[in-house]
Amino acid sequence: MYQYLAILMFIGVAYSGEAVPEQVHLSYGRDSTQMYVTWSTMNVTQNATCLYGVNSLSQRARGTTTKFVDGGPEQHTQYIHRVLLSNLQPGKNHMYQCGNGKTFSKLFAFKALPSGTDIGVRMALFGDMGSTNAQSLPRLLKDIQNNMYDAILHVGDFAYDMDSDNGKNGDAFMRAIEPIASTVPYMTCPGNHENKYNFSNYKNRFTMPGDEEGKEMYYSFNMGPVHIISINTEYFFFVNYGILQPVHMYEWLEKDLQEASKPENRAKQPWIITMGHRPMYCSNNDHDDCTHHESLIRIGIPFIHVLGMEKVMFKYGVDLMFWAHEHSYERLWPVYNRQVFNGSLTAPYTNPKAPVHVITGSAGCSEDHDPFRNNTASWSAFRSTDYGYTRMNVFNATHLYVEQVSDDKDGKIIDSFMLIKDKHGPYA
Repeated sequence: MYQYLAILMFIGVAYSGEAVPEQVHLSYGRDSTQMYVTWSTMNVTQNATCLYGVNSLSQRARGTTTKFVDGGPEQHTQYIHRVLLSNLQPGKNHMYQCGNGKTFSKLFAFKALPSGTDIGVRMALFGDMGSTNAQSLPRLLKDIQNNMYDAILHVGDFAYDMDSDNGKNGDAFMRAIEPIASTVPYMTCPGNHENKYNFSNYKNRFTMPGDEEGKEMYYSFNMGPVHIISINTEYFFFVNYGILQPVHMYEWLEKDLQEASKPENRAKQPWIITMGHRPMYCSNNDHDDCTHHESLIRIGIPFIHVLGMEKVMFKYGVDLMFWAHEHSYERLWPVYNRQVFNGSLTAPYTNPKAPVHVITGSAGCSEDHDPFRNNTASWSAFRSTDYGYTRMNVFNATHLYVEQVSDDKDGKIIDSFMLIKDKHGPYA
């Protein structure tokens, strides 16, 4: 694919200093025949347009343009363009350019996800990657060049912070990830570092399926045999949202899980995987929510235990949960209500009786690492403060493999496990 792209890059491209597309990134639509393209221009330009196709730029799609004014004193202004590419050919390499119909970006390429549910999918997962000390970024780019992933899942906290320097740090971050995000869908959830100006940088810069304007900042989508749910843990911590936003998200989450758990849907997407920024459990020593016995994310509102995420995830048989926020990596044993529910002593991740949690927040940022407590909780299986990121390979309906890459150790795999589920569904 990349040799093919290199040849195509010699095709002439029209540029204009007035409205050069930049910060180009992809995200999945509702199925394998759709892909969102999002980009920015620093000057006003309308008629958001993408040319795309398999062997030529024979298809044209138009989208929307939104004026985005950062909340800082400089009122840094740019224009965010969103176009949905439809009628993609599943499993095929597509080339594309974006612009205003006259001025276009350079040529990019991506591979559409194959159709059907009986396919394997590959992802890289991480959170907490900044513009400064983004140690994992060069290695991730090498992985992309080697065609290792079908999607990136960035589990909150971008740039540190996107609003810094009047939003210009956000621009720098989006430019830095463009070689990755313009080639592979870059799926996200908000973190605490996105909260400035009511999360406006996050809402405007990213386009996610089913929530194109980013208003609620939670959504779900399917990739082959996987149903992925992205939640917004920050509703519990920023009081300006009020009580209604976490209530609405909880109601949406239960409805989404109910639908995903229907036998006909679970047959197509047997794996249910979630991502959210702040974890339910962690063994770090920084006094974050996950270090508390009654974590807000886990049990909900203290004492009355309303809106707790753990109970509803257990009820509908969520298989795997990815978190970040802690600048470290930690793999848990299958756990529910702080008790371990391994499949067996010899094969803990074979038919476990509770969800598996993985915290992957060590991609690299200006705040360095979060150390661990000296004592290890019974539910903690492995932990590391190495910079790095997580890879996941969903082979089929029964086997899923996860490994942790250490960038400190030159790409060495420092941890891995195979999650095997002969049957998916609610835990007894």
